[in-house]
Amino acid sequence: MPPASTSTTNDMITEEPTSPHQIPRLTRRLTGFLPQEIKSIDTMIPLKSRALWNKHQVKKFNKAEDFQDRFIDHVETTLARSLYNCDDMAAYEAASMSIRDNLVIDWNKTQQKFTTRDPKRVYYLSLEFLMGRALDNALINMKIEDPEDPAASKGEPREMIKGALDDLGFKLEDVLDQEPDAGLGNGGLGRLAACFVDSMATEGIPAWGYGLRYEYGIFAQKIIDGYQVETPDYWLNSGNPWEIERNEVQIPVTFYGYVDRPEGGKTTLSASQWIGGERVLAVAYDFPVPGFKTSNVNNLRLWQARPTTEFDFAKFNNGDYKNSVAQQQRAESITAVLYPNDNFAQGKELRLKQQYFWCAASLHDILRRFKKSKRPWTEFPDQVAIQLNDTHPTLAIVELQRVLVDLEKLDWHEAWDIVTKTFAYTNHTVMQEALEKWPVGLFGHLLPRHLEIIYDINWFFLQDVAKKFPKDVDLLSRISIIEENSPERQIRMAFLAIVGSHKVNGVAELHSELIKTTIFKDFVKFYGASKFVNVTNGITPRRWLKQANPNLARLISKTLNDPTEDYLLDMTKLTQLAKHLEDKKFLKEWNQVKLNNKIRLVDLIKRKWW
Repeated sequence: MPPASTSTTNDMITEEPTSPHQIPRLTRRLTGFLPQEIKSIDTMIPLKSRALWNKHQVKKFNKAEDFQDRFIDHVETTLARSLYNCDDMAAYEAASMSIRDNLVIDWNKTQQKFTTRDPKRVYYLSLEFLMGRALDNALINMKIEDPEDPAASKGEPREMIKGALDDLGFKLEDVLDQEPDAGLGNGGLGRLAACFVDSMATEGIPAWGYGLRYEYGIFAQKIIDGYQVETPDYWLNSGNPWEIERNEVQIPVTFYGYVDRPEGGKTTLSASQWIGGERVLAVAYDFPVPGFKTSNVNNLRLWQARPTTEFDFAKFNNGDYKNSVAQQQRAESITAVLYPNDNFAQGKELRLKQQYFWCAASLHDILRRFKKSKRPWTEFPDQVAIQLNDTHPTLAIVELQRVLVDLEKLDWHEAWDIVTKTFAYTNHTVMQEALEKWPVGLFGHLLPRHLEIIYDINWFFLQDVAKKFPKDVDLLSRISIIEENSPERQIRMAFLAIVGSHKVNGVAELHSELIKTTIFKDFVKFYGASKFVNVTNGITPRRWLKQANPNLARLISKTLNDPTEDYLLDMTKLTQLAKHLEDKKFLKEWNQVKLNNKIRLVDLIKRKWW
């Protein structure tokens, strides 16, 4: 049911349906409703049904008492616990689900708003999202408004929830400590992605992140006798109250097989059929991403691999128990861990499988959303911007070309023009040896049609290079997407990302200059310097100041006379602290914050490891 604000008049409803067969059956949709669809559906909904939906519409809590009511409801009905066996873990789960309820209400409104306005959308593809703990982040970012008491909206949600939990017999710090870090990332790459999706939600930019839902993350670290010991990171052992499982969003993804061309299709440039092979399902899990001091909630969609058939009953009945679940195990291994070990052939294949699985599912989702608008394909780059965080999602470039040519029947060159206007690529390294490459043999075995398309991309690209620099023969081998001078030919994914994108950026000013003068200097020679830009990495101050160091955040807010903490949206305001460099009271408080944090760290080490 769309929100009341989007409803149209009921002029076309002349009478109430009375018999069951007259009441319309609404269908489940995978995307939002366009305005014309809302109008059409509105005319079908009986007035009585509409009145009941509006009467019982779920509302956000905006008071401590309302939160406590929602909290106890989740403890007793969702978790099937009671006052007598609600421990800190149950309190964390109930608090998280209560906060998530608020976010989902805003999430639905945000998505419907964007669907109605149909703006250009940003899609951020990253193999890592180092999101950190979600509950504290949501408490800091979420916006609470009480229409009956506007003054109450000025309070801080975190303090309200802290007091509400205290009244229920729980300490917020103990509850927050129950949440495991989501095993979705490893380092700077994942943290950059997390900060980007947080920032875009705060800025009101229509954006979705796309990643993978790893079952075990990368690994859990233990130090035994001074040595690192790696064990699985069982971060999902107690479930994840923040995710929304979308079993209705299941996308088939194909591997292996062979390529066939219908009659008349004589070249790889014509529409082709990818036949046979192995198929798995990508199932969506949504993770709401709230903006700071706004009702805007964007989405992080994570894919989990599942088999098309989990259980071979015939093999099981014949005593072949191991092989009866082989298909399930092969499928689930795709999203088991972040960065499977690729020091051996099976590991390499699994990692490439993982990357294509994620790119194919994400592209399918993006294209489905675009096709709903009924716009011509020429408008695709005007409506869709896809940012590639490093080379891992570069296969999305090839997949989009495949879909446009093979499935949508576009001319090859028309499709390629759309592709290159859609993608942008973020580079993270200046080391040649760190640039991702894939053996042609493995690639062609796993993705036969994609290898054909890469050869065609490279052919046309090298033709353009030869026309521009006819006397520089060596340039062709240096700039080619296919590396010829290794034991086995390799596909240079960074080169493919550059050729398939309209912009390439580094992550710091020095880094951006270095890639133009070192590893990508030949591409600068061909394309010109304007294609290569700098986007300096930033961090979200909400998490890395207000959440990480709340006492310092409060001191800054007090010193700047900024009770609403607007400086967290404009960090240039921190320069005003320079006026207080000679203020002894301020300096004393500043040093006290640092000392208190050191004491807290000592206490943590004593509790956790001594």
